[in-house]
Amino acid sequence: MSITNYSVVSEFVFLGLSNSRPMQHFILSCSTISYISIVLGNLLVALTVTFDSHLHSPMYFLLANLSIMDLCFSTVTVPKMLSDLYSGKNTISFQGCVIQIFILHVLGASEMMLLIAMALDRYVAICKPLNYLNIMSPWMCIWLVFGAWVFGIIHSGFQLAFVAHLHFCGPNEIDSFYCDLPWFIKLACADTYKLEFIVTANSGIVSMGTFFLLNFSYMFILVTVWKHSSSALSKAFSTLSAHITVVVLFFGPCIVVYMWPCPTVPVDKFLAVLDFLITPLLNPAIYTLRNKDMKKAMRKLSSQFLSLRKI
Repeated sequence: MSITNYSVVSEFVFLGLSNSRPMQHFILSCSTISYISIVLGNLLVALTVTFDSHLHSPMYFLLANLSIMDLCFSTVTVPKMLSDLYSGKNTISFQGCVIQIFILHVLGASEMMLLIAMALDRYVAICKPLNYLNIMSPWMCIWLVFGAWVFGIIHSGFQLAFVAHLHFCGPNEIDSFYCDLPWFIKLACADTYKLEFIVTANSGIVSMGTFFLLNFSYMFILVTVWKHSSSALSKAFSTLSAHITVVVLFFGPCIVVYMWPCPTVPVDKFLAVLDFLITPLLNPAIYTLRNKDMKKAMRKLSSQFLSLRKI
């Protein structure tokens, strides 16, 4: 990356979540448990959908991809944070910071598009059930997921293109446990006010636009169902409530970070923990605990695994 040729700074120092060593040990314990749960929960969802033929439908295909994205999203930052908390060495190389930013924005934007695809799937399933399998064909699902990844790569590349010319000569401290563009840009040795506005507005507009589009689509589905059959409204709302909860959990922190003009450090850190340690853990629970087919398939997969271990 050519930006390193102009940079005096070779690494960045994370200030982390706390300076207190006992508090760091407590955060390390809680974060380790949370991350293990994230890995196990999301892998369980992905494997259950993969190996149970009864779940080979568009809805579960998209759900499995969401679990994979959530797992990757958390893995980009949390293992590094755990390592820093354990070793006390809170540094990341310049190249590592840039790569982390790029991957985070790829995954974040891709997940936004995947949530739109899931909203489309629910619209077709609820409002056009007779044409569901024709519209949401296997190839359509593959193209939707592929398009989500392509959008994420384009968005992230577009963001980093704005900061490729920046020079970094110090300071090099980031008051967080991971790299992101708002803090990265502030450390540049230049007047970056306009650049901060452009980059923040880009992510903010994408987040806000997707958030309102998703909420509008869910409201449209509910109104359509209510017009055809008011008795079916409660069932439709029950089906969509999981999607709405995930949308709020995912977009809430993004909108605050990129649209709030004066965020405070404690708020930023709380939202970061919510984004990387709480939301990826809640998503599998939200989508599976109220889904009888998923719970049945998980029990079946678990029993098969236990029977193999006894052999």
